Amino acid sequence: MKMAVFLVLLVIFLSAYAPLQSEALNVRGRLLKSKTFLSPPFPLHPGSVSNKFYYDIDFPRGHLALKSFDAEVVDENGVPVPLHETYLHHWVVEPYYAAKNSAAADAKGLPKTILNRNSGVCKHTLGQYYGLGSETRHTATWVPDPYGIEIGNPPEGYEEKWLLNVHAIDTRGVTDKQGCTECRCDLYNVTVDEYGRAVGKNYTGGLYCCYDQTQCKVREGFNGELRKLFLRYTVTWLDWSDAVVPVKIYIFDVTDRALLEGKSEPACKVEYQVEECSSENRAKNDCVDVMVTKQVLPRGGDIVFGVAHQHSGGIGVSLHGQDGRLLCTSMATYGKGQEAGNEAGYIVGMSTCYPKPGTVKVHDGEVLTIVSNYSSERQHTGVMGLFYILVEEHEQQQQQTVANKPALCFSFPVSWCLPAWLSNNL
Repeated sequence: MKMAVFLVLLVIFLSAYAPLQSEALNVRGRLLKSKTFLSPPFPLHPGSVSNKFYYDIDFPRGHLALKSFDAEVVDENGVPVPLHETYLHHWVVEPYYAAKNSAAADAKGLPKTILNRNSGVCKHTLGQYYGLGSETRHTATWVPDPYGIEIGNPPEGYEEKWLLNVHAIDTRGVTDKQGCTECRCDLYNVTVDEYGRAVGKNYTGGLYCCYDQTQCKVREGFNGELRKLFLRYTVTWLDWSDAVVPVKIYIFDVTDRALLEGKSEPACKVEYQVEECSSENRAKNDCVDVMVTKQVLPRGGDIVFGVAHQHSGGIGVSLHGQDGRLLCTSMATYGKGQEAGNEAGYIVGMSTCYPKPGTVKVHDGEVLTIVSNYSSERQHTGVMGLFYILVEEHEQQQQQTVANKPALCFSFPVSWCLPAWLSNNL
């Protein structure tokens, strides 16, 4: 009898509980919002470059939790444009704060605008919240539940706005598509950068040679129409609430040699050059360029997302902890056809890491290793090796870190030692 009563009560409990769970899920689903916007138009003719910054772009407003930002280049009819016609070198988006009353800000000696950049470690050169390139159509940007990137909480007297930078290169009719996308200086006939400074003799290609309104070499007699293009971007978000767990954005750059050279400030150069492999390595079928560096993560926590950014020739990037453990690997996917999103010879996606919450931990002040691999079958100019992670920061400073080990010299992936300025503070 008691068992029968128990079963009846259990059935009543489950019947009452199930709708509540379903309703909660439905409410959560309704809170998830998404909207698609268009950037201002950027006109391009064959061989031309557009690298413009757009301020106060259309963006969701309010105290929100960002969940994703996805983008691609489209024409006036909304048709996706393939990379072999217009190469998307990169797009980046980040918030900034603008004074509601400029005159009042001036009177108080306050800035009219304040950049609201990510948490590091290259925030002076790589301050974006989101940023991708040719891989944009097939690279996940989703922030997993229950996490979100907090936005829309500006200082008193300011309002939040957003800026967008789009760098696109029209390669219709050019003499060397890959050379144009890698910004080879000779193809652009450039000897000075956009500020009029001389480009060094050893600088054969990169951002200094394909700035806004430069022109890559086009085949003689080729005629192509002027096109008006747009970056179409879709933002997904939730209203901010206590149910959302905030995450911090960190971007690592394999070109930063500061820690390895004993310097205290990051020196992120953003791009580097891959030389063609030697005849000896070619004979051994070993034409892979490996760039390695180390950077300090200021605050520890749990990594909940990770992805890399590379250019054509890229194989993948890995991120390792101070003890050599693998934290995340992001590998490049290349297209095999002609249609937008599957363009042969171009990176059309980068794999992402979504660790189970709490399984990939990093510590305050931990020295992380970034390893970027490129094919060196041929020379590549202006390449990048960036790694982007989202971290749920620990509430308390870590009491014990990997860096507390007695030895201050390490063997991964090459022998090295911490510089005195850092080891003295561990």
